[in-house]
Amino acid sequence: MSDTDGPVAAGKAPMAIELEAQKTYYWCACGRSANQPFCDGSHKGTGLSPKSFTVEQARRGFLCLCKRTKNPPWCDGTHNSLA
Repeated sequence: MSDTDGPVAAGKAPMAIELEAQKTYYWCACGRSANQPFCDGSHKGTGLSPKSFTVEQARRGFLCLCKRTKNPPWCDGTHNSLA
């Protein structure tokens, strides 16, 4: 499998997650993780890599599950245009 296969959608709507301040998270970019929306290492061999991120303050975030967002890891509504 290669990155030309692209990510697989893990869902058709974002996932609301309570995020802790100053904690590093690894968002699954491949869609294959069993621990959505976070990486569990399932991307190995795909050519895709997780996106690391932190937030300054604790807050609720809406993380992309369709894996097509233009602003990873955040949902940008792209899922609304998918079949």
